[in-house]
Amino acid sequence: MDPFTRLPNDFVYKILFRTSLLDASRYAVIKSGFKSSVESDIKLQKSSSMDPFRRLSEDCVCEILSRTSQLDASRCAVISKGFNSAVESDIVWHKFLPSDYSEIVSRSVSPVVYRNNKELYFTLCHSPILLDAGKLSFSLEKRSGKKCYMIGAKELSIAWGETPMYWKWPSHTDSRFSEVALLRFVCWLDIRGKIETQMLSPNTLYGAYLVFKLTERAYGLESAKSIVRVVNDEADCDAEERASYVQLQGEGVPVRRGDGWMEIEMGNIYNDEGGDGEVEARLIEIWELHGKSGLIVEGIEFRPKMPPVGF
Repeated sequence: MDPFTRLPNDFVYKILFRTSLLDASRYAVIKSGFKSSVESDIKLQKSSSMDPFRRLSEDCVCEILSRTSQLDASRCAVISKGFNSAVESDIVWHKFLPSDYSEIVSRSVSPVVYRNNKELYFTLCHSPILLDAGKLSFSLEKRSGKKCYMIGAKELSIAWGETPMYWKWPSHTDSRFSEVALLRFVCWLDIRGKIETQMLSPNTLYGAYLVFKLTERAYGLESAKSIVRVVNDEADCDAEERASYVQLQGEGVPVRRGDGWMEIEMGNIYNDEGGDGEVEARLIEIWELHGKSGLIVEGIEFRPKMPPVGF
């Protein structure tokens, strides 16, 4: 027997009102006692006169929405007309942007054109901007609004990188940067990228990713190792001992990105309060000194690791 079928509808409705619309729908599926109340809830949402949020002032609704995420704010606008005007407010979207977004945008190589904060938010989500004379790119993770940075290949520390016999620096039509690093031939592969922790979003788990392509004649890149460390907290030699294997060549191993490049995860690190310090991501193959060729490096990206949709 379902005990909830014995509860009065108005009591069940009060329970559901304290949950989300998604949870209420789930309860209706697993508990028949909730079904009529969920249907009542939906009818009330459709009725403007019974929508409690429409009786709140816009300032109050803005304050509520600014304490959520952009995803939650958009959902609220769908289920209640009382949120519609507030969800477009610059006040709300100002809270979703990083606190230092004005300073970051001012460093853009090209002017960033936007009519309001909501438009700026989604521009930064979908179109990374180049900063500091094109040395790195910046974007936002769409669901959380947290910061993403990619360090361009020219700003990476690459062993033998300035020796034309081993590395070339051509342009690439698919790259956001003016130059990429093309490996001609080396036995000793060592690529490092560093970023200051204060540039990253605080209290966030970050992944570091090598963004690359391979030429048709690439070889010797089946296996390498990678490390992510806080520079001042761990010595090079200690970090090398815990380096994990990564595979740049092989069927289905690298992940293909939406921008046409491939990536491998080099490791992750939790950025707590984002104080002074540097995070370093490193790709190495310095043990089996066989020849390697055909790697095209666009950069190393640091971006938040988000839980799968639905969690």
